[in-house]
Amino acid sequence: METARIIEAIQSDVTALAAVGDEAAVNAAGRMAAAMAAPLRLRLIEAVTEAAAELAPQLPEGRVEVRLVAADPVLVYVEETPASHKLREEEAAEARITLRLPESLKAAVEAAAAREGQSVNTWLLQVLARSVETRARRGGHRMTGFARS
Repeated sequence: METARIIEAIQSDVTALAAVGDEAAVNAAGRMAAAMAAPLRLRLIEAVTEAAAELAPQLPEGRVEVRLVAADPVLVYVEETPASHKLREEEAAEARITLRLPESLKAAVEAAAAREGQSVNTWLLQVLARSVETRARRGGHRMTGFARS
């Protein structure tokens, strides 16, 4: 998704709306439109992420991931086999861990599990299993650094 084009269109709409006012309104709208670029980009990424989360339960296998490519969100379908994240019954009861989370993160995890119609435990197990599999497949390649929006 090319966010720059969408952001420029919204900025253009804002300045066009201000044209009905006086010169001060036009100048203020121009400054507001310029300041809106970064927040708009974040909101667009949030919208794409929510769309991917809503789509995921409808897929028979696999999931949709949102990846950033040159500051633009890209939707990627990741195929999974049905058994890839199913834990065997004997594995499910072998280990126990206590995890302390900030209340806000706990609420976000509960909401994510509810969106997928799963218990928090099942959802966490699947997320952890995917994370471990993904890291193992990457072969240790790691990127570090900073990104600008």
